Amino acid sequence: MTERPQPIPLTVLTGFLGAGKTTLLNRLLKDPALADTVVIVNEFGEVGLDHLLIETVDEGMILLGAGCLCCTVRGDLIATLEDLLRKRDNGRITPFRRVVIETTGLADPAPILHAILYHPYLAMRFALQSVVTVIDAVNGMGTLDAHPEALRQAAVADRIVLTKAELPGAQAEALRERLARLNPAAGLLGPDAPAESVLGGLFGMDGKVADLPGWLGAEAVAAAEHHHHDHGHHHGHHHHDVNRHDAAIRSFSLVSDAPVPRAAFEMFLDLLRSGQGPNLLRLKGLVGLADAPERPVVVHGVQHVVHAPVTLDGWPGPDRTSRLVLILRDGDPAFVRRLWDAFLGRPALDAPDAAALTANPLAIPGGA
Repeated sequence: MTERPQPIPLTVLTGFLGAGKTTLLNRLLKDPALADTVVIVNEFGEVGLDHLLIETVDEGMILLGAGCLCCTVRGDLIATLEDLLRKRDNGRITPFRRVVIETTGLADPAPILHAILYHPYLAMRFALQSVVTVIDAVNGMGTLDAHPEALRQAAVADRIVLTKAELPGAQAEALRERLARLNPAAGLLGPDAPAESVLGGLFGMDGKVADLPGWLGAEAVAAAEHHHHDHGHHHGHHHHDVNRHDAAIRSFSLVSDAPVPRAAFEMFLDLLRSGQGPNLLRLKGLVGLADAPERPVVVHGVQHVVHAPVTLDGWPGPDRTSRLVLILRDGDPAFVRRLWDAFLGRPALDAPDAAALTANPLAIPGGA
């Protein structure tokens, strides 16, 4: 039997129409850090790569001057990714070390992440490194107000690149504050940030866990929760500055100082997936399990799909606290917290919730 190859880091680059994805992508492709990278776009013409083009490698695939490949989505993203792997494994193209997928401006990134994580072969061969969302400071506030896709693009991001902040009419500071409330775990970058800062994330170029604390962002989420609680306490829970659409999306964390029983953790994940379904926009976590407390597992998921946990050789630092970061749309964080506490043997669910859960496991508030 041959040894399973190291997974290939994969980044999803998204952002609403006109946000500046193409400009950012063109700049990134000139960076030596992106050598041996495959960039997947919808159409070559939309990206304007003429000055980077060297030669046509195959139908729908070109070699760029930066040493990376660019290909188009032909019908189905999964089929395109499978075709790339076949060409790589058969030696028909250079053994690329990273994949960047640029979505259309109207795309909800969750189904794209879902497709990759759900597919058993692609989930084995690719490691979801990060989701990068581009938002422009001139139109960003209005776009977030008017388009649910833009909100989801911002909510699931690991990194947000803010563009056009120098232009007249930009609302950069207000947009930064809004994005920090909507997705406190996301790193906020400028358009001139180096490629490794933009595309880096959970996995390094060797397919192994690299920047776990930065990817998880648990401390930022906890700080935002604390600020939200204090603001509500001192101002009578009136949040006039929070957009009503944004309020439907909540980012929050679950923690445990003690190792978590494996069976309890698996049951919690199963119930969370079945109950929240499409409302679970993103799940990220580092969990120490009771049967192997010195070797924590990294978990991440989208909607109904939770990727197979990655077991680490050890904790990334002295802190042994298990952390889960969740992003819910139209869900009830309080119920999820009570559910988490119940599986950890903390104070039980209140009676109405427990009764509903016993009668119907799918009856979680906000569930499908």
